Amino acid sequence: MADPYTTLGVQRGASADEIKSAYRKLAKQLHPDRNKDNPKAAERFGQVTQAYDLLSDKDKRARFDRGEIDGDGNPAMPFGYGAGPRGGGPRGPGGTPFEQAGETDFSDIFESIFGGAGAQRGGGGFSSGFGRRPAAKGANVPYRLQISFEDAAALAPQRVTLRDGKTLDLKLPAGVETGTQMRLSGKGEEGPGGPGDAIISIEVAPHRFFTRDGDDVRLDLPVTLKEAVLGARVPVPTVEGTVMLTVPKVASSGKVLRLKERGFHRKGGGRGDQLVTLLIDLPDDDAALARFVEDWTPADGNPRARLGV
Repeated sequence: MADPYTTLGVQRGASADEIKSAYRKLAKQLHPDRNKDNPKAAERFGQVTQAYDLLSDKDKRARFDRGEIDGDGNPAMPFGYGAGPRGGGPRGPGGTPFEQAGETDFSDIFESIFGGAGAQRGGGGFSSGFGRRPAAKGANVPYRLQISFEDAAALAPQRVTLRDGKTLDLKLPAGVETGTQMRLSGKGEEGPGGPGDAIISIEVAPHRFFTRDGDDVRLDLPVTLKEAVLGARVPVPTVEGTVMLTVPKVASSGKVLRLKERGFHRKGGGRGDQLVTLLIDLPDDDAALARFVEDWTPADGNPRARLGV
């Protein structure tokens, strides 16, 4: 394939965020769902996905930059040529000089790397496939999987249906978010060198009242004036069901309470929390409450004094 930097339209020194941004922009333009009548767009989508897969992996990117692998992730030069650490010319497996290799048939080694026997290249090189690229695998097949906010946080298994009609249960990775990609080896198009892979791009659907803050989940929770003043045990929704939360006495609007390990699973282990912000909800027209506050003077006097007003 072409240089992955060129495919994504970024410089070689681009940051991880720049690479991700370039990929998302291209993926949005080229996604098969938006280009059902344009097979070239789907092919291009597969190319940018493969380029992003290589460049988003720190190890693969470093090896590509050093010239150890090509844009397909294949070894650029599996065996070095020239004197070894102690001289003596080119060497075979285990450091054995080629001229001392006895009856060993190295054609099998080169065929396994370069995809079969081939014509000898000029200059007297090995004739059994040396220098030939491996047979091309089939194209990668892109998929888009939208999952619910709750499923992403709880890492609920997802059942996906592939193009061939087969279904499988997908285990979500910790830290999953919109843009996360999962590779299913051998689930792509067939090719001379075997099947390609399925590349699944995850999209986490927004929630109507939960929001994500890193690995934490945030929620604004309405409480009554009585619950805020006197304290109470109130039900609160979480990504894995309803739990009871203790509202402390004299809780002002904006007070944040924490539910441990009710957030997203972290990549390095553990789990984020759910942060619950209390919002005092006053009735639109409550005569009894109005009569009460008319004769009530707060003990603290002016609650805006710290603002200088």
